[in-house]
Amino acid sequence: MINRLALARSLNCQGSGESAPAAGVETVVHGIAAVCDPLGALYLPEAGILVVSDLHLEKGAAFARRGMMLPPYDTLATLTVLSAVISRYDPKLVVSLGDNFHDRVGSQHLPEEFRSLIVSMARGREWIWINGNHDPDGAVDLPGHSVDEMHYGGLTFRHEPKAGRQAGEIAGHLHPSATVRRREKSVRRPCFATDGARLLMPAFGVMTGGLDLRHKAMAGLFERESLIAHLLGRDRIYSVRFGNLSA
Repeated sequence: MINRLALARSLNCQGSGESAPAAGVETVVHGIAAVCDPLGALYLPEAGILVVSDLHLEKGAAFARRGMMLPPYDTLATLTVLSAVISRYDPKLVVSLGDNFHDRVGSQHLPEEFRSLIVSMARGREWIWINGNHDPDGAVDLPGHSVDEMHYGGLTFRHEPKAGRQAGEIAGHLHPSATVRRREKSVRRPCFATDGARLLMPAFGVMTGGLDLRHKAMAGLFERESLIAHLLGRDRIYSVRFGNLSA
């Protein structure tokens, strides 16, 4: 898996406030053009909408409240990457697809320095927090609005994908990943997964795992003949048809 912490630190060290050029891949979801960005965000250029999913902010703090110590740098690292991708596209609207925080009290106890970073990123644009299973009560004292789902131009933005074929659905929750073999070596990466009708987002948080596209939780969500995994590389997207992925 990509070291998102290292990526965040490198972006943070640029110091210019500008992100590197994107080597994203264009796709279409239910007739709507979109760009899959290597940083794990989806951009809809017609509407100026930037979509991220499963930030899991304050995951380290949530574990600490339960007596399990993790490195406390995840929130800053995730927000650093988020700031970079917002600078890249300058969207009119940011949609965060649920599990924005790792538990119900994450946004309430968010340190002021991180709250200020989000306020700065949200300035001059709209922000929608989709409620997730980790944070069903919404965001507290942050810019924007908390909702269960959002509809735009034939697309439905929600946290958990609904069973069966759902044309126009853009969802998170399952943290899709995929494996390819290169030079006798298996490489596993987070990915966008789409068959053209719906799209599942990779987890954006730097301290998140992934679920393989062949996992039973993915069964029935896609037309596998049309399914493409857009894998996150270090500086570009690698698009691989489902049939060419490693088991």
